[in-house]
Amino acid sequence: MSARELTLQFLAEPADVNFGGKVHGGMVMKWIDQAGYACAAGWCGGYAVTVYVGGIRFLRPIQIGQLVEVHAKVIHTGTTSMHLAVDVYSRHPTDPARHKTTHCIIIFVAMDEHGKPSPVPQWQPVSEQDLQLQQYAKKLMALREELDKEMRQHM
Repeated sequence: MSARELTLQFLAEPADVNFGGKVHGGMVMKWIDQAGYACAAGWCGGYAVTVYVGGIRFLRPIQIGQLVEVHAKVIHTGTTSMHLAVDVYSRHPTDPARHKTTHCIIIFVAMDEHGKPSPVPQWQPVSEQDLQLQQYAKKLMALREELDKEMRQHM
């Protein structure tokens, strides 16, 4: 792996439980933000802030006691922004088969020491899969612009 991607691993603990006995969705969102931050900070070489989390899909529940992997990968960069795809997987610690439980896109903006956006290193696709991920990020950007227009009418 390069500075472009990062995976955090840990065990889902009893303190992470929701009322249904599974890991709370808010806890999964916290883990996504942590992995995203670590990846974004590694890419830009400094502090970054979350500006958007979108398209979060909870595909299957995470059980208490499962090993959780949160994988973040830079898939597009702007002038000061970094778009990351984040996938969450879980498995029983004795079972090598992992299952995707959650997916989303998260955007961070690099910040300088004065709290102002700062330039980030540009990322360029090198494989066909990279190009597809970048196109995915760009398509979601266009969809967000349309959604923002719609939401402004109700603010």
